[in-house]
Amino acid sequence: MSDQPTPDAAVAAKKKSKLPLIIGGAVILLAVAGGGAYWMLRGKAVEAKTETGDEHAEAARAEDKEPQGVVPLEPFVVNLADQDATRFLRLTLKLVIPEEQAKEVEGKEVAKARIRSTVLEFLAQQTADHLVTPEGKAELKTAIAERARESMKGLHVTDVLFSEFVVQF
Repeated sequence: MSDQPTPDAAVAAKKKSKLPLIIGGAVILLAVAGGGAYWMLRGKAVEAKTETGDEHAEAARAEDKEPQGVVPLEPFVVNLADQDATRFLRLTLKLVIPEEQAKEVEGKEVAKARIRSTVLEFLAQQTADHLVTPEGKAELKTAIAERARESMKGLHVTDVLFSEFVVQF
């Protein structure tokens, strides 16, 4: 026998030596494509939020324009409107409003009581299943801001911050 490999063995050796290169190239190509898709979709999501008037972006722009104050409300404990069982919500929140209005609200117990009463009535109409979803929490923030504005005419609520949010099942 000679030391020369057979033609079939030479072809097999060439194919074997190229296989790791092909696999490595495919992995790199997939990583680059995945990263590109992530950045492209992420940019579209950010763009869509700003086009639809995302309230958090709006609140951030409002904060840049004027100093903001925070009005803490006493914790809420409320029975939820679930029909199948008795469920409770314990919620502590703060309203972000212009600094001058925050000083005004802090000095008026009746104004704080009106806001708290309006929010409490609204919370009692909610169900646990809806509140525990991210969409439910976002809708709750928006609705609380609207109710607070309605309870005290001229109040400009830019954000609602939850510091405690517990639903008892």
